[in-house]
Amino acid sequence: MMSRLNLFLTVVLVMVLALLMLVRVNHSLPNYQIILGDDMTYSPAYGAYAPNKNFADGRTLQNPVAGTLARGEQRFEFESTPEDAIVAGEQLTNPFRSKKSESAAAADRGAVVFQAFCTSCHGSEGAGNGPVAMRGFPPPPSLLTGKSRDMQDGQLFHILTYGQNSMPTFAAQLPPDRRWDVINYIRRLQQDAPPPATQEGSAGVSAAEQVNASVSEPGSSIQAKPSKADGTTEESEP
Repeated sequence: MMSRLNLFLTVVLVMVLALLMLVRVNHSLPNYQIILGDDMTYSPAYGAYAPNKNFADGRTLQNPVAGTLARGEQRFEFESTPEDAIVAGEQLTNPFRSKKSESAAAADRGAVVFQAFCTSCHGSEGAGNGPVAMRGFPPPPSLLTGKSRDMQDGQLFHILTYGQNSMPTFAAQLPPDRRWDVINYIRRLQQDAPPPATQEGSAGVSAAEQVNASVSEPGSSIQAKPSKADGTTEESEP
């Protein structure tokens, strides 16, 4: 009796395994669906440029509603003028300068973009000594000194968007986020660069030190005597 039962169970097991092999799930194919009537669970997808009878113009890809902005996009309503560049510097805010970690990550991304688009004129360090400038093209001003250090981030963004003088616009090549990355990298270059030399000359040197330095030069006809109590010196000629 047991042998017959074991034989029966063995046959059943083989049949179950064979059935599982026949009906095994193919994950590369979509599941079968049974749709009764006009069910909203099934919605045919249209390609972006496919004809679409659901819209009056027959297009699937529609223009955005006037006045709307995409998520993360900044409003940029400035003209290509130096005056509007200054206004942009006052109104635009660098979205990656609020946190130190975000600023560092943006500068790292900007380094890659800068090397690809900016070094030909500005040089790898931003000093204005790129290969184009070294071969006769008018060199751009250094990004490490002068007006570039004093410009607001928004003003630099305006220049990258519209261009300035011989510099072309990069609005087509670089999306807004990448332009901000370049600006953050420029700020890093400026921070790492040595401070610009002052043009004060000897303004920080006292008058007494200037006199002592002048009379110590060889061939000077002026000799300085010890200073008086009031801090003045006596001068005499030989």
